[in-house]
Amino acid sequence: LMKGMESSCNRIIKAIDNCESILVYGDYDVDGTTAVSTVYSFLKLLHEKIEYYIPDRYEEGYGVSKKAINYASNKNISLIICLDCGITDHNEIELAQNNKIDVIVCDHHLPKQTLPKAFSILNPKQNGCKYPFKELSGCGIGFKLIQAISLKKGLKKDIAYSFLDLLAISIACDMVSVSGENRIMAYFGLKLLNKNPRAGLKCILNAY
Repeated sequence: LMKGMESSCNRIIKAIDNCESILVYGDYDVDGTTAVSTVYSFLKLLHEKIEYYIPDRYEEGYGVSKKAINYASNKNISLIICLDCGITDHNEIELAQNNKIDVIVCDHHLPKQTLPKAFSILNPKQNGCKYPFKELSGCGIGFKLIQAISLKKGLKKDIAYSFLDLLAISIACDMVSVSGENRIMAYFGLKLLNKNPRAGLKCILNAY
C-alpha cells in the first residue's frame, strides 16, 4: 500500500540480479543506525556487493552528504538506499543522478511541497500515499521495505521478523507514537530483545 514500494522493490531486486553495487545510507542517530543495520543485514543475506555509510555528525551533518555521493561514485555504486533522511536533500540527490546513481529515499520526516527527484520515495506522509499508518520510524520504513522484498522473493516471514528487536529500539529512541502498528512491532521486538538479543545489543544490555 505504500506509495513507491513496488518500484523500490523492483529496483533493488534488479540491482541484486545484475550484481550492482548497493550503498545503504542512514542518519547517525539511533533510528538511522538501526535502519541501516536492518536493511544492510537483510540485503547481505541476498547480495554480496553491498556497503553501508553513516555520515559524520560534525563533518557532514544531517541528511545525505555530498561526501557520501562522491564516495559512492568512486566505489562504482549504482544504487543508494537512504534511510531516515533524504526527503529534503534535493541537491545531493541530483548530484547522485548526475553520477548515474539511483537513489531510493526511505524517510518518515514531513516532506516539503517539492520532493527530491529520487528514483522512488517511501514516506507515508507524502501526498497520495495510501499506507494507513503514518507514524512509522525511519527504521520502520526500512522494515516495511524488507517485508515487501521478502514477499516479492517468496522468503520466509521469520527472516524479516528477526529484525524486530532493532525496530523496537528505533521506536523507543526516536519517540514516535507507540500506538497502532508501532505498538504491535514494539511489543514483539521487545520480546525478541529479551529472549534472544543479537550480539551487539547483548553487549550493550550486559553493560548496564
